[in-house]
Amino acid sequence: MDVLKIVLTILFIVVCVALVVIILLQEGKQQGLGSIGGQSIESYWSKNKGRSREGMLVKITACLVVVFFVLAAVLNLSVF
Repeated sequence: MDVLKIVLTILFIVVCVALVVIILLQEGKQQGLGSIGGQSIESYWSKNKGRSREGMLVKITACLVVVFFVLAAVLNLSVF
């Protein structure tokens, strides 16, 4: 059981670092605000954002957050 805890702890640290890096790579949500009085214009870019680099980063972030919480819960169990 000690080996399993060490492996899970190392995986947890890797996920934490990856989560920080992925979050820092994302663009701010306030970039769409500008000279139009705060209203964002629907464009081809905003409609297809899920297929872009930013959309991919959002999906990766969501997956890493789920893995983070699962690993945190497993490591917190007193079974080890």
